[in-house]
Amino acid sequence: MSFPGSSILRQTITMLLAGGQGERLYPLTAFRSKPAVPFGGKYRIIDFALSNCLNSGLRKIYILTQYKSDSLNQHILEAWSIFNPELGEFIFSIPPQRKINNDWYLGTANALYQNQNLFSPSKGVNWVLVLSGDHIYKMDYLKMLQYHIDTNADLSMACIEVPKEDASRFGIVHVDNDYRITSFVEKPADPPEIPGKPGRCFVNMGIYVFNAKRLIEIFAEMESKKTKSDDFGKDILPYMVKSKMNARAYPFQDENGKSEVYWKDIGTIDSYYEASMNLISVTPDFNFYDKAWPMRAFQYQAPPAKTVSHEGERIGRTLNSLICDGTVVSGGLVERSLIGPNVRVNSFSYVTDSIIMDNCNIGRHAKIRRAIIDKNVSVPEGYEIGFDLVSDAKKFTVTESGIVVIKKNEVLA
Repeated sequence: MSFPGSSILRQTITMLLAGGQGERLYPLTAFRSKPAVPFGGKYRIIDFALSNCLNSGLRKIYILTQYKSDSLNQHILEAWSIFNPELGEFIFSIPPQRKINNDWYLGTANALYQNQNLFSPSKGVNWVLVLSGDHIYKMDYLKMLQYHIDTNADLSMACIEVPKEDASRFGIVHVDNDYRITSFVEKPADPPEIPGKPGRCFVNMGIYVFNAKRLIEIFAEMESKKTKSDDFGKDILPYMVKSKMNARAYPFQDENGKSEVYWKDIGTIDSYYEASMNLISVTPDFNFYDKAWPMRAFQYQAPPAKTVSHEGERIGRTLNSLICDGTVVSGGLVERSLIGPNVRVNSFSYVTDSIIMDNCNIGRHAKIRRAIIDKNVSVPEGYEIGFDLVSDAKKFTVTESGIVVIKKNEVLA
């Protein structure tokens, strides 16, 4: 059956999983969930999936939260209250409510199981798009929905190609010549290759399209059989493949406009730092400046960034850096860094190869190198960070690669 794009969008509910604890990103997740972690100066990680929804035409979005959701909920309210309920548009945060049994969300699939009332076919829902709130990429979800309908699939899973030598770190999807999923294997020693593409494997991106009615039926079937159904990758997908349901792999189509495909699951501080630093390169892998696929974030009501002073050695300079609104570099030097909104960099200070988040103050003569400083931190005059890692490790988190991380609201003395 053929459906016009407008009908598909009206009959699709997006369920965005945003309860990730992000333990490996600690201390950036000390006060927030992983999807709420700032990235790229003024964005949050969740902004990338939500911007994809907006650019794809999807306007019916539930965000399933769980872990330390205050920061995320505030951000959703401030940055994403743009939908019109009178037109059937909405974005709602849904916390765990123990709707079924007496459990919190036990996994990715269980979060949907406990909220299946939100995508009941009786409400005019035909398709459910399931997304993760902690990946960075550009994707037109309508193309995937159209693929799902054209192949008459029960499940479509977005997959990205990776070299076989790198594939053993991921969950690998094995397909036949028609991209029908024949197996799903977590971190196999000998990953199965894509038919016709030797040396390439399909990795599960955690993006799914289900027929709403079929997904509800699957939950009921697995419950009646007392089969575990908490996780999509571990439980639901293997069950559907074993039951010979029509599960399809959807080859990821990147909207980033680059020759190389971009998709990042930022799981560690070092990978977060690496992806952030790439943004300040001459030609970054991720294109923020694509007018055809804009990325949305909360826009601070702040004055423009500026540099101040040009007297002898007291020169306010920013070199090869991203500087957000409200920031003043007053007589200090910032190079190869990302500086968030409303930051003050005072005279004779030096910031290099670092990420400084919102509302921080860098005191006079302070020196900062290869550091991530979370929000609301005041660095005292003459303080040094990143030059003596042994000393830093006694007070802060220091990664294996030598990145010093100072958590939000930390008081430095």
